[in-house]
Amino acid sequence: MHPNPAQRFTAELLPRIIERLHRLSHGTLHGEVLPPEIPNEPGRLRVWAPARANAGRFAYPLDITLSWDSWEVDRLFATGGETRFAEYLDALAGKLDAWQEPRQFDINTRTQADPTVLIGGLDFEHLMR
Repeated sequence: MHPNPAQRFTAELLPRIIERLHRLSHGTLHGEVLPPEIPNEPGRLRVWAPARANAGRFAYPLDITLSWDSWEVDRLFATGGETRFAEYLDALAGKLDAWQEPRQFDINTRTQADPTVLIGGLDFEHLMR
């Protein structure tokens, strides 16, 4: 159906990442697939949520864009890719937690220091357990 790995990633795997984020956040985080900036590149993921009323750690409501390295996306469709992706999904909570301080956003209050945050060039490595 989607011979291009970037198109397959956008159509098949980004929705699974959104589903996991939604589940991890008990429905407070929203995800939106953004089209690739360049043809034949993987789509991006916008993660957003309204800030909690009167509880913001930072000035802006959560609005993060995630983008993945196209070479890493290609590897997901090679041998072992499904296992690698499943492990990535399992590690996503830890990754989100680790990104908060350096990127200055707070999942709990759903706020961030800058109007938008880009976390780009991502891979699918998972944290050690």
